[in-house]
Amino acid sequence: MMSKSDKPLVIVGSATMDLVTRTPRIPATGETLIGTAFETTPGGKGANQAVAAARLGYPVHIVAMVGDDVYGPAIVDNLKSAGVCTDGVAVVHGSSGLAPMFVADSGENSIVVVPGANGKMAPADVDRHADLINSAGMVLCQLEIPIETVSHVLSLCARTGVPVMLDPAPAAALPEAVWAQVAWFTPNETEAACYLDGGQSAEVTASHLLDRGLSAVALKRGAEGAYIATAEGKSGWVAPFAVDAIDTVAAGDCFNGAFAVALLEGLDPFSAARFANAAAALCVTRKGAQASMPARADVDALLAGNFSMTT
Repeated sequence: MMSKSDKPLVIVGSATMDLVTRTPRIPATGETLIGTAFETTPGGKGANQAVAAARLGYPVHIVAMVGDDVYGPAIVDNLKSAGVCTDGVAVVHGSSGLAPMFVADSGENSIVVVPGANGKMAPADVDRHADLINSAGMVLCQLEIPIETVSHVLSLCARTGVPVMLDPAPAAALPEAVWAQVAWFTPNETEAACYLDGGQSAEVTASHLLDRGLSAVALKRGAEGAYIATAEGKSGWVAPFAVDAIDTVAAGDCFNGAFAVALLEGLDPFSAARFANAAAALCVTRKGAQASMPARADVDALLAGNFSMTT
């Protein structure tokens, strides 16, 4: 159990703009279709997790990069409006991270991720915010910025004793040193399988991941809930909340942000996962990524059994 911290949560990661075209179906090569709607929606796993945590009332800083295009200011303004401190956001020449996508009426989608500014974040950019990172109660990372940079963040935190939660999304090969530098590893089922020989039960998956040197694992299993396991031998399932899901986009990001907040507020891992499950449950009842992140009052009401899904 982590003691209650008055230190901020610091997210080091991606911030993007999703360019969503809604269309009757995904167009074939060379085909022109008439779309039914278009919207720009702030996204990126780093920014999503920052907004999730900030909406829960916890002090959050983000270290990220945006471009000097028209999307950069919109990405930053949206973070600020959610209560995220953006002093660690740098503006670089060129495109912001973008995700143009087609979303068909059937729910199928086709997405192209353009890293843009996210792909330019280097270890030296992290070092410029070393004081902020060292002041954190926890640092939360994902894999939408260069692996070299993520590894540098983990090494910096290891030297100063700052715990790191790593969301390995999208899954990618990790340097061997990473496993011993992570306090919490939080893959979903598909991501976890990338680090093992195919899919396994949650119990077996967690055991194998811990054998690699991790301190603790939170396996995100969607409608099954979450499976928590620690190197100290504590393990078990944390049940989900039954809701009518309409959009699962960013539910995993919501879980991560809420899980980090709960741990920093002093909850034990199983209670923290229950809190995170509640936040993610509310997230999937709403459309959008950052727009779906719930407020603290709604999460507390769901935990207390007093939340109406119609409100």
